[in-house]
Amino acid sequence: MTSQFDEPSAAYIHVPFCAHRCGYCDFTVVAGKDHLIDRYLCALEMELATLERPRTIQTLFIGGGTPTHLDASQLSRLLAIVRFWFPLADRTEFSIEANPAGFDREKIDCLADCGVNRVSLGVQSFANPILKFLERDHDAAQVEAVVALLSRRIENFSFDLIFGVPGQSPALWSQTLARAVALGPRHISTYGLTFEKGTRFWSRRAKGDLRPVAEECERAMYAAAMDELADAGYEQYELSNFARPGYRCRHNETYWAGRPYYGFGPGAARYLGGRRETNHRSVTTWLARVLGGRSPVGDVDVLSPPERAREALVLGLRRREGVSRDEFRKLTGSDLETVAGTAIGRHLVSGLLERTAEGIRLTREGRFLADTVIVDFV
Repeated sequence: MTSQFDEPSAAYIHVPFCAHRCGYCDFTVVAGKDHLIDRYLCALEMELATLERPRTIQTLFIGGGTPTHLDASQLSRLLAIVRFWFPLADRTEFSIEANPAGFDREKIDCLADCGVNRVSLGVQSFANPILKFLERDHDAAQVEAVVALLSRRIENFSFDLIFGVPGQSPALWSQTLARAVALGPRHISTYGLTFEKGTRFWSRRAKGDLRPVAEECERAMYAAAMDELADAGYEQYELSNFARPGYRCRHNETYWAGRPYYGFGPGAARYLGGRRETNHRSVTTWLARVLGGRSPVGDVDVLSPPERAREALVLGLRRREGVSRDEFRKLTGSDLETVAGTAIGRHLVSGLLERTAEGIRLTREGRFLADTVIVDFV
């Protein structure tokens, strides 16, 4: 029986380094700080040593930042450190994020030789004007060249794409979807552009220098992703994620299922025994604390049983299958109707939720208005 108090079967490692910070990015990222990479690797090894012994897991995800911004020797060292503490089992999904720029044959061979079997490429668009607006440092031709190299060694690769970008029409978005499908990724993630406080895009919008696309236009783009990717053989298994049969991201499914996971590196979060810890987002603070033998944790949130249940419900509703009544009870010890019967009933009437044989899930209309539904369960 799955429980929120089981030993984690998933681990996330955060690598904060990038060539530059894009205007929409609010992740824990540093640019122009490559002199910190060796110190980071030492600190990461020290933080992982707090596990006390290697742990066998089912999914391992290295994200960022841009993990492949590291040079080949640094990348090899990173992978060796991580694999020591998380030895790979026969069916371990070992994912890493990569950007097309600077992702060459040597780095691809390094990943494949070290057991990486899934690569998530930050493509974002196949329209060069949109890539320029997003402040990306690659163009569409580079994506195609990288895919040609990557598919020789690692067949399971995913594309991240962004819609709702100023200057992007539904027709242009559909062209990006078609070009993405033509390159044969096993998985595609589509994200609406957001304006997060503290980013350059947030400041530009506040000054009137940047105007978001109209809601109906963004809705049309999301609808196109759902329909056109389905026609191409991808199943939508989560609000933003589409996969060929058998190629869902198992690591992210751990999050959406409300199960525990490890997290290491600056800004990384972990969920253990109903307790969420998040490391300091400042890379220099994280380095100083870990190398000084102190805890890198910046925030701790101990969830009460009702809070754990509501969070599991919110995360579960992101999945296309929705929330299973039996699995929810096994995971949280709570009954679905007891936790949120009133809100469930309201959204069943509104048509944003529907009952299934197993439980509840968002309707197609509910997927467009997911935030409106989810806020009622928090």
